[in-house]
Amino acid sequence: MIKLNELLKKADIKNPYNENIDIENISYHSGSVKPNSLFVCIRGIKTDGHKYLQDAFNKGAIVAIVEQIDNDVDILQISVDDSKKTLALISSAFYDFPARSMKMIGITATNGKTTTSYMVDSILENFGLKTGLIGTVVIKADKEIINSELTTPQSLDLQSHLYNMKGKGVTHVTMEVSSSALELDRVFGIDYDIVAFNNISREHIDLHGSYENYFDIKSSLLKNASKESFAVLNLDSKEIASLAGKLSAQVVSFGVENKNADIICSDLDISTGRAKFTVEIKKRIKTGSTVYNPQTFNISLSVPGYHSVYNAMAAIVIGILCEIPIDIIQKSFMNFRGVERRFEFIYEDDFKIIDDHFANSGNIDVTMKTLDYMDYKNLYLIYAIRGSRGPIVNSENAVSIAAWAKKLNMKTVTATLSRDHTTPKDVVTDEELNVFMKIMSESGIAVDLYENLEDAVEYVLNKAEKNDAVLLAGCQGMDYGANIALHKLAELKPGASLEKLMEPLKNRVCGND
Repeated sequence: MIKLNELLKKADIKNPYNENIDIENISYHSGSVKPNSLFVCIRGIKTDGHKYLQDAFNKGAIVAIVEQIDNDVDILQISVDDSKKTLALISSAFYDFPARSMKMIGITATNGKTTTSYMVDSILENFGLKTGLIGTVVIKADKEIINSELTTPQSLDLQSHLYNMKGKGVTHVTMEVSSSALELDRVFGIDYDIVAFNNISREHIDLHGSYENYFDIKSSLLKNASKESFAVLNLDSKEIASLAGKLSAQVVSFGVENKNADIICSDLDISTGRAKFTVEIKKRIKTGSTVYNPQTFNISLSVPGYHSVYNAMAAIVIGILCEIPIDIIQKSFMNFRGVERRFEFIYEDDFKIIDDHFANSGNIDVTMKTLDYMDYKNLYLIYAIRGSRGPIVNSENAVSIAAWAKKLNMKTVTATLSRDHTTPKDVVTDEELNVFMKIMSESGIAVDLYENLEDAVEYVLNKAEKNDAVLLAGCQGMDYGANIALHKLAELKPGASLEKLMEPLKNRVCGND
């Protein structure tokens, strides 16, 4: 509980009234309002919290933060210019600024935020640190783990999680920071110690209006970082490299192909699908009380994928900036088990089954580039068309798939609408299906289209033979693909142990219920 005047003062928000009432909790959703609540009316993408002011008052709210006064509701209302930013500031103040007592690491990218954050968390944990993790799959506070609802939680929920982490003695927090979170000010007011921008490709265009807007929003994580912080940049991306001279933060760059970066990858071998490479620190790096002189060291990844090299390089730089010894970083990658549905090998017996979320053209390119490095006889692609994400994303995905199908000698791909496993918010629209099919047809790629995911998986598994590779590709529509595939294998292979087949999915969150 906190006095209203004290809360507003801590959040640096002017209070035009003299009321000094007790605030027991904060809410931005009328359904979670309790007696003596402060209710913040935020304008979201789908609805406007101002519509629920009366409902919040009826449930016990005693003061509201609004952008527009509603004289029909008999509740104390404090008018602000931007309620989303105000919610972030008030939430931080309510929980006594927990982020200030922990090292905050923010990672943004179109692809790989989850894997990179897991890699960083593994490095920090292996050094014996108590860590927090906030992202797409889980929220972790030391040993406590809960499933996530958003990649980056709403500011009030985020501050609550950080407060919980602080109470558990967490010293380092690694966060995925989505473009939506940046645009909607969910992380407003958090002073990050390290920020990283790993890659950028066309995604969420329908949400942000244009690619330029999307890049500007992503870049704001780094542009808002202070001069005391570090910014980690992937120089292989021309757009990201262009930020180097525009930031207040101290820049440490890395490159896989660009050898002018501060830390580079060399001698890359990915013939087995799992990379081995040398890391070269090309300049002296001082962070805290630790100095890393120019040197080289070897890294072996236990997880497959060309994109894993980029994720690992970003994580290595972050590990260095957190003053982690090189041998601990090396050990962490040898033991790192990966993140579900990120080029994940779920079966490696007579043929391979690979599960990947294949979200956008950038993700598709790095996934298929890995397959181009690998040895196999035939490649079978089962693609779950993205539902309710707009024609632009599906058009760009189709163009990438068609280009790689030709390069990898696939004359046919299997596609599915996943009607049997999608929620209402992920249903493929006629417009999305039509644009996908049109581009594939114009590219000369045949499509075996299935309404249901289960039928598509069964069709391909009946065709797969020794030394082939099967790629389960797609986001929400393919979440259940691995589970279905392994159960189908148990049916197709008499005597096979279902328990052994299902071992890769033992700790799964997505599509495993």
